[in-house]
Amino acid sequence: MWRLSVSILIFLYLTASSSSFGDSEATCSGIVPLRYRYDKISITDFGGVGDGRTVNTKAFRAAIYRIEHLRRRGGTLLYIPPGVYLTESFNLTSHMTLYLARGAVIRAVQDTWNWPLIDPLPSYGRGRELPGGRYMSFIHGDGLHDVVITGQNGTIDGQGEVWWNLWRSRTLKFTRPNLVEFKNSKEIIISNVIFQNSPFWNIHPVYCSDVVIHHVTILAPQDSPNTDGIDPDSSYNVCIEDSYISTGDDLVAIKSGWDEYGIAFGRPSSNITIRRITGSSPFAGIAIGSETSGGVKNIVIEHITLSNMGVGVNIKTNIGRGGYIKNIKISDVYVDTAKYGIKIAGDTGDHPDAYYNPNALPIVKGIHIKNVWGINVRNAGSIQGLKGSPFTGICLSEINLHGSMNTYRTWKCSDVVGTSLKVSPWPCSELRTFGGSNSCSSTF
Repeated sequence: MWRLSVSILIFLYLTASSSSFGDSEATCSGIVPLRYRYDKISITDFGGVGDGRTVNTKAFRAAIYRIEHLRRRGGTLLYIPPGVYLTESFNLTSHMTLYLARGAVIRAVQDTWNWPLIDPLPSYGRGRELPGGRYMSFIHGDGLHDVVITGQNGTIDGQGEVWWNLWRSRTLKFTRPNLVEFKNSKEIIISNVIFQNSPFWNIHPVYCSDVVIHHVTILAPQDSPNTDGIDPDSSYNVCIEDSYISTGDDLVAIKSGWDEYGIAFGRPSSNITIRRITGSSPFAGIAIGSETSGGVKNIVIEHITLSNMGVGVNIKTNIGRGGYIKNIKISDVYVDTAKYGIKIAGDTGDHPDAYYNPNALPIVKGIHIKNVWGINVRNAGSIQGLKGSPFTGICLSEINLHGSMNTYRTWKCSDVVGTSLKVSPWPCSELRTFGGSNSCSSTF
């Protein structure tokens, strides 16, 4: 199993912080107040053993049962001391803090046969990978309020290789579990924890509000399938900041439902800020989509540092998605080595079934991208709209994306209307070029 030591992770994180996060001190983390828990218990009080062999499921469930039913004023902190605590999946409860000490590891068992199943998300209509239900996330919360996962850079380890191999061999029965999922929850803080080797997506807040995820490290091998870092999904007031992510899929991907199910559910992702993220992936650094049927709006993305990427910034949707992607502001992105610097596409992603509406065309408008610098970028950019629904209000300014002379290709566009200012190499003709200030630059 692939591993990185805690010391190396901290070094990587601090290096990323000092080199790429810059002087900007702006933060959105204040949207959720951090409450002090006067009541504190330890997993060892409930028989927890951190020897890496003992299964601690009963200890975790007993400790959380105590928090839920005693309902101490101000909530309770569950302390995980140094050691490796093997456990099956478990549910959190409201008004609690899960605190991992330095050297503490909560590790998932590899018994896939007894993993609990839960219903599919209504905005997806089925499991994301297979029809039917889905395996419950390793750490799960549904309908919760005021929950914190934090510590001293302890680790939550999904031991995902067994799940990746099931996917590769096409022997999965249901959709793989996420590492952490909060559903229908609010006032969530996740910070100062290492997440590694997730079976599927790492951190998935869905139908949530007031969520802060910052100062986390998320790791998975580059060839691990669908191990997205952070996927805010049909959620609003989300803050993602100051984190290092290196996985096998998109580092951060904003979603809001899948085709006819997402359209019917109708819950957008909105008011999301993504700031000072550093990382690497064979897929996208920052992604929107492709599941955007509930709509995505009012997104701010800034101070992003990426290396060895498939795509730097990727906005993606498809025929049948419906919904919209609008009022997106992206700035101050640095990309070192990528297949594409910027990619906005209307032909990406699969469908849940054959019942999607081919006339449900997404609306993509008001995409403003500024201050992007890239080196060793094979293709500067691609913007491919839809013939029945061209992408409009695409504004690019102060963008420099360069690669080697032997492999380098410039912009490719179709069915797009927009403007550009100081874009190198010269953008496609569909983006009208201005020599001075324009609506692109004035929106920042």
